[in-house]
Amino acid sequence: MYDVVIVGGGPAGCAAGLYAARAGLRTLVLTGGEPGGQLGIAETVENYPGAGARGGPELAADMRRDAEQAGAEFRNERAAEVCLRERQVKTGQGAYRSGTLIYAAGASPRALGIPGEEALRGRGVSWCAACDGAFFKGKDVAVVGGGSSAVSEALTLSRLCRRVYLLHRRDTLRAERRLTEQLESAGNITFLRNVQTEAILGAKAVTGIAYRELPEGPQRELPCAGVFIAAGRKPNTELLRGQIALDAGGYLPADETTRTAVSGVFAAGDVRTKAVRQVVTAAADGAVAALMAARFLEE
Repeated sequence: MYDVVIVGGGPAGCAAGLYAARAGLRTLVLTGGEPGGQLGIAETVENYPGAGARGGPELAADMRRDAEQAGAEFRNERAAEVCLRERQVKTGQGAYRSGTLIYAAGASPRALGIPGEEALRGRGVSWCAACDGAFFKGKDVAVVGGGSSAVSEALTLSRLCRRVYLLHRRDTLRAERRLTEQLESAGNITFLRNVQTEAILGAKAVTGIAYRELPEGPQRELPCAGVFIAAGRKPNTELLRGQIALDAGGYLPADETTRTAVSGVFAAGDVRTKAVRQVVTAAADGAVAALMAARFLEE
């Protein structure tokens, strides 16, 4: 039995653990299968105030260290079942009950749902350039997406690969201006705009990607050794379905106090319905959720 159980070990979960422990609450953080969340696989983070340009895993480790030093208990266990009203979380190792629950499970890369994607996963299809880019050193690769994550992936790969193709279904990118400026100055990135990715090609490994020029152009094939997918995120709220209303995108509704519709349950980080999802906003959510949990227990 804990005062607060936190599901998720990313920036939101670590910040919640830090603030909850400092508030004197008996705190458990269940990190899941990816300690550090998406931050743990980010090659470089340049927009977290005061941190400078740092590796994502390094920053994630420091966040966890600070929370542990404050007194939060961390377990590298994945939630298998969450009962919101009972505030109970079951993992493969045990069941944990608490006075309050902070759900900070984050979001996962969104699949394209096209032929070849699942069959060639791990055989040329990847969602993480920092993790797998070295396997394609000196080769041609493709990145699918048009946001900041996609451009960041392309820039990371441009330092390793011979040629990087960035495929986006719109005419303009949705990335931060700083990133698009770097993209424009990179000499080995080709931006293919207004194209629809239709299939990933290959039998035992990726050999290319098929795309169609919009609106009704002919299908073309682009030879490449790897395909990196950066088509957005989907919230990790599968365990909550049927227990609480989710928004149209599957995110967990909660206002700026992070309180949800279930008493004693709070939502923090990328899993929460909100306009901006960044490391700094996730950490802010975690801090707010922990303080609101402490206030709930006092009341």
